[in-house]
Amino acid sequence: MPSTVVQSMHYDHDTHTLRIRYVSGMVYDYRNVPEEVFEAMKASGSKGRFLNQHIKGNYAFERVPRARR
Repeated sequence: MPSTVVQSMHYDHDTHTLRIRYVSGMVYDYRNVPEEVFEAMKASGSKGRFLNQHIKGNYAFERVPRARR
């Protein structure tokens, strides 16, 4: 999953939470993301562009403290 912005991503099917680990090392949880959106992001050619166009600004989020990573 090469990306200049997204290092890794994980989707929790039970809570519909998308966890994004950025290349910078910061980790954010995006809440109530539909599974279809996660699948579309996985299939996207540009994870960073998809994140900016479809995730950021559309879903509630919180930064994950280092202790909870």
